[in-house]
Amino acid sequence: MSNTHTEDAPRVAVVYYSGTGNIHRLAVAAAEAAERTGARTRLRRVPEYSDESLAPEFTEWTRAWKENTEATEYVPTVRVDDLDWADAILFGSPGRFGLIAAPLKHFIELAWPLNTRDGLVNKVMSSFTSTGAPHGGQESTILSLNNVFYHWGAIIVPPGVTDEIQRAPSNGNPYGVSSVSGRQAIPGRLAENVTEDNLAAIGHQTRRMIEVAAALRAGVKAGPRG
Repeated sequence: MSNTHTEDAPRVAVVYYSGTGNIHRLAVAAAEAAERTGARTRLRRVPEYSDESLAPEFTEWTRAWKENTEATEYVPTVRVDDLDWADAILFGSPGRFGLIAAPLKHFIELAWPLNTRDGLVNKVMSSFTSTGAPHGGQESTILSLNNVFYHWGAIIVPPGVTDEIQRAPSNGNPYGVSSVSGRQAIPGRLAENVTEDNLAAIGHQTRRMIEVAAALRAGVKAGPRG
């Protein structure tokens, strides 16, 4: 994303892992919403740590996974420095048995040295997810990310029900925007189940996070205490 903004503009990182494209589509929408606010924005993907499919026996899923991997190669891969740079960080992960996907969990562990020097204290954070079914662990996935934020001393900003878009039939999760990807990933039809209301909701969540971050920049310093 473009970084041609004023020096006092909030710095926003959208950090995500996407298996078959649903989280990627939401992340792009979030980054575009951040850009429209004037924030300095970095869209960063968490790469796979294996060249093998998670489930090679599920041939359609594997084909969709490979398609998404190729389609998102243009997005820079995330570094811990991106977390250090940002005032506000929006994390996205598909739910895997109600937990964060393993590649994102692995990246979070790489942030341990930054955390030990209080480099994540008072940064504003929020999260979003996508699961195969409405009750496929959306809330527990987001809350597992929030547990990480608690350890970091971050300031968590949920979307709540602070905008009418949250009342749309395909939205409603007050913890973080959650889409239902469907139980099958279909090659050539990536992320088709992400609704326009989901995209509008992630825009609202992003703007809300940035508003809080901008207010805090005027008072509370992000980063090491002292």
